[in-house]
Amino acid sequence: MRLIATSLICAAAILACQWPGAAQAAELRDKGRAANLIHKQKRAGAEQEFAKPEDVLKFINDYRSNPQPEKLPQIVRAMGNLGLFRDLDMAGVHVGFIAGVLGSNPDKTERLITEMFPMPPEDQVVLIKAIAFSGLANWKSVMERFIERMPARNGLIRKYLYGDGKVLADLPLEGSSFVLDAHWGYYFASGSPEPVRRIVSTLAWAKNKNDLEKLTIASMAKWTLATNASRDKDLMDILKAEVNRQPKEIRVEVSEVIDAAETFETQRLRKNALASIEELKAKGPQSGRDMAWWGTAGQTALALGCIAAGATGHVEVGLPCVLGGAASTAALKYLTPTP
Repeated sequence: MRLIATSLICAAAILACQWPGAAQAAELRDKGRAANLIHKQKRAGAEQEFAKPEDVLKFINDYRSNPQPEKLPQIVRAMGNLGLFRDLDMAGVHVGFIAGVLGSNPDKTERLITEMFPMPPEDQVVLIKAIAFSGLANWKSVMERFIERMPARNGLIRKYLYGDGKVLADLPLEGSSFVLDAHWGYYFASGSPEPVRRIVSTLAWAKNKNDLEKLTIASMAKWTLATNASRDKDLMDILKAEVNRQPKEIRVEVSEVIDAAETFETQRLRKNALASIEELKAKGPQSGRDMAWWGTAGQTALALGCIAAGATGHVEVGLPCVLGGAASTAALKYLTPTP
C-alpha cells in the first residue's frame, strides 16, 4: 500500500513538472497558428488591394501625398505575386521605391523587413538590393540581421557586405535603364532631391553624338523629368533650384525641361530625342562614322520602351514606365544601325 501511495505521489509530481511545459507548447502552437493566419490574411489583403500592376504603380505614384510605410510588406508581396520582380532590368522603379521607404523610415526598417517574410528566394534579390540602396547609415548591419532568413542568397549578401556590391549612389547611370528607374523609385518614396540631382546629371549627355547609350539615357531622363514635373510641384521646385547649381551645358537642358513642363509640351522633347537617337543609330558616332563602331561600343544600346509606347498613346505597354510617364525605359536590347 505504501508502495502504491509513493508511486502515485511520484506520478503526480511528474505530471506537475510536465504540465507547464505542455501548456507552453500548446501556447506556442496557438501562436504559430495565429501567425500563419495573420500571414495568410495579409497575403489575401495584398492580392485584393493590389490585384493588377497598375494598382501597384498607382500606390507608388501617390505615395508621397499619402505615405503609408506600414503597407510596404503588403506591396512587396503584391509585386512578387504579380511577377514584377521576374525581370530585374524592368524592376528598377520597384527596387528604388522599396529602398526609399526603408531609408525614410529608419525606426521601422527592421520591422518592415521582418513582415516581408517568408519571401521566395528569387524575390530576395530585390530586398537585398533595396537594403543596400536604402541610404541607411547602418544598412550593412541591417542586412546582417537577415542573413539566416535568406540562405539561398548568401553569395549576393556577401558581395554587398564584403565585396564590390555598390550602393545606388555609386552605380554608373550610363548603360543601364535599371539605375535610372531606381533613382525615380527612390524619389517617389522619399521626395529627396538627391536622386533627382543624379538624374539631372545625365543631361550632360543630351547632345552626345558619339555614344548611343549615353544619348539614350539622357533622352529618357529629359523626357521623364519634364513629364513628371508637369504634374509634380515638388519636382518642379527641385529643377528650378538646379538651374542655379549646374554647369552651363546642363543648365540649358534643365531650362528646356522646365519650359516643356510648364507649357505641357513634353511631346516635343520626345520627338527631338527620338530624332537624335535615330540619327546616331543610322550614322554611327560623329567621330569616325564607320561600321566597325557597331561591332564594339554601339552593340548594347537601350530600347526606348516608354518613349515608343508614349508615341502611340499606349503608356501601359512597357511597365514600369507608366507612373503617369514617370520611370524611364523597358529592357536592354541589341540594336543595329538602320541601313
